[in-house]
Formats: sequence, structure tokens, C-alpha cells
Amino acid sequence: MVLFSKSVSALSSLSSRAQVKSRTQTFVYGTCKAQGLLDSQDEPVMNMFSTCATLSEKPTKESPLSDMLIDSFGRFHSYLRISLTERCNLRCQYCMPAEGVELTPKPQLLSSNEIIRLADLFVAAGVEKIRLTGGEPTIRKDIEDICLQLSNLKGLKTLAMTTNGITLARKLPKLKECGLTSINISLDTLIPAKFEFMTRRKGHEKVMEAINAAIDLGYDPVKVAQYAGLIRLQDHPTDTAKNYGIDGHRGTVSFITSMTEHFCAGCNRLRLLADGNFKVCLFGPSEVSLRDPLRSGANDDALREIIGAAVKRKKAAHAGMFDIAKTANRPMIHIGG
Repeated sequence: MVLFSKSVSALSSLSSRAQVKSRTQTFVYGTCKAQGLLDSQDEPVMNMFSTCATLSEKPTKESPLSDMLIDSFGRFHSYLRISLTERCNLRCQYCMPAEGVELTPKPQLLSSNEIIRLADLFVAAGVEKIRLTGGEPTIRKDIEDICLQLSNLKGLKTLAMTTNGITLARKLPKLKECGLTSINISLDTLIPAKFEFMTRRKGHEKVMEAINAAIDLGYDPVKVAQYAGLIRLQDHPTDTAKNYGIDGHRGTVSFITSMTEHFCAGCNRLRLLADGNFKVCLFGPSEVSLRDPLRSGANDDALREIIGAAVKRKKAAHAGMFDIAKTANRPMIHIGG
């Protein structure tokens, strides 16, 4: 699988602010490994073009490994992605139809208290990184409180968020205070008209404002790549992408060959969906509800048993991806980026 976008971009200056000028037609892909501050397994954003910023991670004690997070192939899962909402303030053509998709009724979505309780179980078992996704996570009204409570979980090293940036600029100062250490800002094009065409909404200037706000607040600079001759970079054994550098530029181009040369052997990711379903593999249709037993009064031990059993059932690779034609559709906006 190759992730790329057709954009118009060139890097002008990112020393203090994100000053980007449009020049020529390019294929670009943003990467998240800004100056080594993110772990080597932090995957690129699933949107086509992304920028990434990070703050230095806070020191924490190592969490003890838990059998709950070890699957039958010995893979330990230290990375949890939590979808906070299925709703989004954009209608990107590659994500959903113009009329949107059928959303889960609000009462069936996890409350902030339920999210924190489940996240606490994962972190206590050894999860060190949580990424908040959606939908668009910043449109959730209690996003600041969720970030604050998550950042206070003992053992959590990184609290990240993937966002389209539309409402981020005004919320980011508070989110930083609440412990948000890393952000991915998705941007498909630097041309406002193309942005509106691709997202079916206005807001290009708001995304650029969010990028500038992130830099002003001390998050690490943005990387932008212009199409040029590529130089293969040395990959970490657990990297999910083949990375290429561009001589004289700070950006990278990455190819994710998840089907032909999959990286399942080193997968450390789990997903908690907005409706409380627990998903151990992005490719697999299998999900188990944590919301239902939680609301039925299950204690922590019972929830750990459900989580551990689901992790143990994780397949070696692709989890039935090759039977995808027989699988019921589950839009990505329901699963989370």
C-alpha cells in the first residue's frame, strides 16, 4: 500500500513559523518521526498528507508487562488508539460520502468516565502510548478533561492526537496544559481551492493557523517534502514504512506495503472505538464490546479477562483481510484513524 497525495508545496521556512509557499505539482507524504522524539513504531497518519509535532515526553516509571496485552504469538501491545467520536466537521472525499454516514446514537458512545476507566486498565497493564482519534476528536466538548485525566495515568509516556486542525488553534493552549504531548495535523493540499474540493468544506486557513499555533506553543517543527530524487533511509526493524529522504530537504517520503510486505510481526497496536468496541487488528472484522459489560457492572478483573481473551485471538497477520469481499462494511470514520 502506498500512501501519497497530489499537492502543491515547497518548504520556505519552518525555523519559527510554518511558512509554506505553493510552487509545483508534487507527490508528498508527511512523517511523524520529528527529531526522534516519537517512538520508532509511531505510524504515519492515514490521511494522505500530514504534518506532525511533538513535545518532549514526560518521564515515567516503566509499567510492568501484563499477560493481558500479550497475544498468542508473543507480541506485546503497548500502543492504544482511542476513537472519541464518529463525528467530523469535514466531509473528505476519501473518507465518507458527501451526505455523511449513519452515526452511532450518542447514548451508545463511551462517556469520558468510561474512556478513562478502560484506559486505566490498559495503562496499568503496560500501554505506554495513547493516540486520540475520531471522527474529529477536537469536536468532542469534554476533550480537555479527557486529555487531563489520561495524562495523569501512571505509566503513560505519550498522549497523542490525530486531528484535521479545523478547531485546533483555539483549543491547543488548553490541550497542552492538559498533557497533550504530540499532535498529527492532516493537510491534503496547500491550495485553499483544492482543500475545499477534497474536504467539501472551507477551512484551509484554520488548519494553517493550527500548525502555526503548534509551533508557537513549542511543539516540534512541521516537515514538508517536495517531489525530488529520493534517497533510501535506514529503517528501524519495527518501522511500518520504507522511508526515503530528499537531498537538501528535511521531509521524507514513506511507502507502507502492508499487504505485500506486511509488518504484522511487530504490531503493538490496539483500538478502542467510540462505541466501546475493542478491535485488535485494523484489517480484521472481529470486535468485542467493552461498553456492554462495563455498563452491566463488570469489575476490573472481568474486563481484563475480556480484553486478554480478545488479544489472544489476534491473528498472525491481516486477520481475514483476503476475505474482505464477504465482510460487512465498517467505515473508517467508525473505526478511527
